[in-house]
Amino acid sequence: MTSTRPGSRPSGPVTRTGGPLPVDNRALLDGAAVAWLSLDGEPAGAVLLRDPLRHDAPRTLRHLRAAGIRRLLMLTGDRAAPAEEVAAVLGLDEVRAELSPADKVAAVRAEREHAVTVMVGDGVNDAPALAAADIGVAMAARGSTASSEAADIVLTTDRVDRLADAVVIAQRARRIAVQSALGGMLLSLAAMAAAAVGLLAPAAGALLQEGIDVAVILNALRALRVGQGAHPAVTPAAEALIHRFADEHHDLQDVLDAVRDTADRLSDAPGPAALTALEETHRLLVERLLPHEYAEEHELYPALAPTLGGPEATATMSRAHTEIERLSRRIATHLELAHAHGGLAPGQLDDLRSCLYGLDTVLRLHFTQEEENYFSLAP
Repeated sequence: MTSTRPGSRPSGPVTRTGGPLPVDNRALLDGAAVAWLSLDGEPAGAVLLRDPLRHDAPRTLRHLRAAGIRRLLMLTGDRAAPAEEVAAVLGLDEVRAELSPADKVAAVRAEREHAVTVMVGDGVNDAPALAAADIGVAMAARGSTASSEAADIVLTTDRVDRLADAVVIAQRARRIAVQSALGGMLLSLAAMAAAAVGLLAPAAGALLQEGIDVAVILNALRALRVGQGAHPAVTPAAEALIHRFADEHHDLQDVLDAVRDTADRLSDAPGPAALTALEETHRLLVERLLPHEYAEEHELYPALAPTLGGPEATATMSRAHTEIERLSRRIATHLELAHAHGGLAPGQLDDLRSCLYGLDTVLRLHFTQEEENYFSLAP
């Protein structure tokens, strides 16, 4: 089980209360909280606050299930709507929202009646539930001292995928320990049986026992060997590229916002101002977004291919690059037609809005997939 970390981040710029989608409706659709802003006592706008999903969470949960964790729950004090959205994205078995610390303890104790239970948390509110679980895991990098003191295991990095690594390491260590103990005992029993019937002289038996001990110790030492954990290892060059393109994703958020805002403007008032906005959006696509996608295709993906098992692993993401370029070219063609006819024709608006909204959807999905599947490979 896991709980969302406290704190929220703004999901976008200040939003007007008027326009195509009122703030309350936008907050409901996005699962966001609203912070209203006022100027001289009058409402001036609002900021939508969302708690973003950790990029490494989907990979972590996949590996936890592969490691034998059968049931995954989310216990959170947050509202039900964003919690259910997170649960749907991660494929959780159950989500329980708007819980108090006492409710979390009760939920953990109920799960303990069915199986060994692991609780993961990072806040003060999680400390009682961590203590109540069979195994409590605290995220100490940003968590509280109380949760760290209540937990059995403390992860010192702010990465959930280290939990999957810990499970894999523990399972491997236990398997090696069982192999060494059983193997050593069986070999010793066989040697004693042979000595008992006179097939093994005392001196030879003593030497054989020493050999058995050495073999068992060498087998146990395999636990010290660092294997591939829950996430594939990347080369230093690939890791540098991941950090570079992750930073570019952050810098390109204003381009994504411009695409969506221009589509909204075409729906609201398709006049000269809308054409100007469309021209600015096209400039951002050509000068900033498309070079980023091209560099990903020709630098990042080839660098990640050996880690991911070959170029086929990035084939679907490459198809998204093609679609982004196709929609950008279509928008450019609409601009050429508008310049040729002195403005946007009514017959262009439906297809142009479709291109912009489609591009917005593809870009946001593509960015999320890259962040979860590729960028989460690097610390």
